[in-house]
Amino acid sequence: FTAAIFTGCGEDKKVEAPATSEYKIGMLRYMNASEKDFHKFMKKTADTFSLKMSSHDPIFYDDMSSMQVALDSDQIQAFATYKTVANYFTARNHDYEIADNDSLECINNFCLAVRDTDKDLLNVVDKAVREMREDGTLDKFTQKYITDIKADEEIPAVDIVNIPGANTIKVAITGDLPPIDYIDAEGKAAGFSTAILAEISRRIGKNIELVQVDSGARTAALNSGRVDILFQAIEPVTEIIPSDSDKPAGVEFTAPYYRDRIVYVKLKK
Repeated sequence: FTAAIFTGCGEDKKVEAPATSEYKIGMLRYMNASEKDFHKFMKKTADTFSLKMSSHDPIFYDDMSSMQVALDSDQIQAFATYKTVANYFTARNHDYEIADNDSLECINNFCLAVRDTDKDLLNVVDKAVREMREDGTLDKFTQKYITDIKADEEIPAVDIVNIPGANTIKVAITGDLPPIDYIDAEGKAAGFSTAILAEISRRIGKNIELVQVDSGARTAALNSGRVDILFQAIEPVTEIIPSDSDKPAGVEFTAPYYRDRIVYVKLKK
């Protein structure tokens, strides 16, 4: 998973950034787009929608822990993540709060990324995701693993059942986006994404092996064959964000299984 700024934003929405000549935003590293690319996207968004921003500079990090340390040490002024993650994080960490940028709607679609040479795998996984959306399974998982999760509760671990004799596909997880993508204290995958993988495994008749990788290492892991599938959040195409802004060559995406908007998390004053 990744985080994005100003993606799919409403054209007549406005937001005021803090009055500073330099406002650094932490972001989990993208698969394809660079810090320079996103600085350009953000500046063009500000100019296009008349947003009052002085200089928003995206700073990429390979994992959430490093980004949190950067925020604590004033290397960045905030970090970007999904509202679901921000709600869970700030409820459990009372030194932080969600910045007031609710007037800016920036939505990402969550999907699975597969090498474009693995067309059979792409097709069966895409079919499973679409069926899960149509039969209400995705809504059920959203309710159980996201909506109903309380800040004082541990995110439920999920068992992915082994299918004797079936082929195995390897899926990268980061653990950086609880309760969506999470690895518990005992090293066991838990939460929403793991529940989706367990259901996909059952529907396509293949075993799934989870491989923990940093956000910044995901593209290399897929290209090298270390993993076969990644979780990825993609941006609606706009006149500002091109369709290939974070789509490496040789990668295709399944249908989306979840949507969430981007918010900033900052230290309380």
